Amino acid sequence: REPYRAIFLTDAGQDLAEICRRRHRVVVAFLLSLGIDEETAERDAEGIEHHVSGTTLEAFERRLNQK
Repeated sequence: REPYRAIFLTDAGQDLAEICRRRHRVVVAFLLSLGIDEETAERDAEGIEHHVSGTTLEAFERRLNQK
C-alpha cells in the first residue's frame, strides 16, 4: 500500500470479498422473489447478509433454484 495509490486485495481478501458478494446476491434475489421492491431488497440485504446462517442461505438458494 502506498499513499494515493490503489489498494489491492490479497488472494484471501479476494476470496472473502467474493463470498460476501455471493451472500448479498442470494439474499437480494430471495427478497425479490418474495415481491420486495429492489431498493428495499438491496437495503435490507445489507443487514441480513451479515447475520444469516449458512443453513438459511442454502435454504434461500434451494428455494430460488426451484423456480
